[in-house]
Amino acid sequence: MAQRSQLTRDKIRAAWIFLVPMMAVLIAVAGWPLLRTIYLGFTDARLGSIEGAEWIGYENYLYWLDYGDGEGEWIGLLADPTWWRAVWNTIYFTVISVTIETALGLIVALVLNAEFYGRGFVRAAILVPWAIPTIVSAKMWAWMMHDQFGILNDVLMKLWIIDAPIAWTASPDTAMAAVIIVDVWKTTPFMALLILAGLQMVPSDIYEAARLDGVHPVRTFFKVTLPLIRPAVMVAVIFRALDSLRIFDLIYVLTPGTEQTKTMSVYAYEQLFAFDRFAEGSAASTLLFLIIATITIVYIKLGRLDLGGGK
Repeated sequence: MAQRSQLTRDKIRAAWIFLVPMMAVLIAVAGWPLLRTIYLGFTDARLGSIEGAEWIGYENYLYWLDYGDGEGEWIGLLADPTWWRAVWNTIYFTVISVTIETALGLIVALVLNAEFYGRGFVRAAILVPWAIPTIVSAKMWAWMMHDQFGILNDVLMKLWIIDAPIAWTASPDTAMAAVIIVDVWKTTPFMALLILAGLQMVPSDIYEAARLDGVHPVRTFFKVTLPLIRPAVMVAVIFRALDSLRIFDLIYVLTPGTEQTKTMSVYAYEQLFAFDRFAEGSAASTLLFLIIATITIVYIKLGRLDLGGGK
């Protein structure tokens, strides 16, 4: 028992020896910029005078501007309707895109998990959309969705689905749908890959036993497969939700300046650099971090997911 206890202490000591350098680097490259951003959100910093910024408290978040004679208005990030529209756009985009990607990823993973000729080639080919850089994907789809030269409108018109070309990325009615379509096309393979990894861990003898017992394949999926791969699916959803909540490049390239698709990251970027309101942009970045952290923690708690070792 004493020997085992000493072995456990040695393992813990070795783990800390390897972890401390990594944690130090992580704090340096992530922790310090985060703390700096939070601090700047409480100052009057501008892009050209960050070092000389003065502390102004929470005025960047919410502040009552008194005009005198009892007149005034609330100003700041929390009183900006554009910010709340960006919050709604981000959450809407995340919920819709991640839901579709999870469903399609599960279907693709089930197909790739089956035995068929050329499965290795198909598994490699399915990752091509994910391997293409997001900027390239956005520009490619921007041309495909062009209202005059785009192939998407041409195909839909030839199939008699639409009567006239649609300005997918320019119209307020279709801009968000266009962004979701491109995101689903690009990131569904990523979801499929993570779910496929979970399927590969399911013992094959379980399916053999279910087949011998005469259990219907649909019932086997819902009673056996889905519960066993649930931790893998939840981890995949967390990863995709984190990416979706901070989506920037796809929207910035595909639908620049469109209010209907402006997300929190795009809003923060505009405040930071386009409008030279560095303090307000830092405040928006801080709220973005808090929103993402809160949603992630709530999701993990509600899903009862143990990231250290499964459910």
